[in-house]
Amino acid sequence: MKLTMLGTGNALVTECYNTCFVISDGDKNFLVDGGGGSGILRQLKHAGFDWKDMREFFLTHKHINHFTGVLWLVRMICQYMNQREYDGTAKIYRYAEVLRQLEDIAKTLLQPKETRFIGDRLFFVPVADGEVVNVIGRATTFFDIRSTKTKQFGFAMDIGGAQKLTCCGDEPCNDFGKPYAENAAWLLHEAFCLYSQADIFSTPTARIIRRLRTPANLPRLFTSKICCCITPKTKTLPHGRNSTARRDKNISAGQFMCPTIWKRWHFEV
Repeated sequence: MKLTMLGTGNALVTECYNTCFVISDGDKNFLVDGGGGSGILRQLKHAGFDWKDMREFFLTHKHINHFTGVLWLVRMICQYMNQREYDGTAKIYRYAEVLRQLEDIAKTLLQPKETRFIGDRLFFVPVADGEVVNVIGRATTFFDIRSTKTKQFGFAMDIGGAQKLTCCGDEPCNDFGKPYAENAAWLLHEAFCLYSQADIFSTPTARIIRRLRTPANLPRLFTSKICCCITPKTKTLPHGRNSTARRDKNISAGQFMCPTIWKRWHFEV
């Protein structure tokens, strides 16, 4: 299996793409979020993917820097299905509200000859908190992270060998995500900004970072073998990611990494 980062930035970045990534197992691909627009096609291409090989998708939440890239892929899939250039089916997982919004927007903007494939070959699959779904052949548990900003889900995927990969959504891990994050072989965790920038970005999320970094809290969160910590609002790209890894790698029970775009990791199971 492999994990490929397509983007690591927040909604307003100009030097990198919005946070999204692909989990691959052989020829099966699972795209998590789509970034803010048609740039998802470029990110997939530069990472060595054919967008047509994306067959399963997950939207963590409805913010446009995650949502509209998936909308572009809905357009491409429907258009190419109509042209008989996209075989088989595709699935998009998300909680029901966002799927309704995605379908409504698609049916408003696309032509009926294209949207006729929604529900026929392109399936919008609602998931509930704690629900287990087979994704790229792997048992995957979706969970509500109880975000205070907007409803948002993460997931924990069984990657074999009694190991799991956990995505905590687009926010720092909290107590609701803790059962899924603990002892994960791979933990994708939102850091929002460098710890040294917490005062610059004086927001509730930045304050969470300050609290999480206390000695009492960190050991119980970062028990994973590899913690992949995404810092989308750093002002020191690309060097900020390296400084974060040097500064904080001692807090993790395992390896602590801060990814850049098109970074790919292979992991054996």
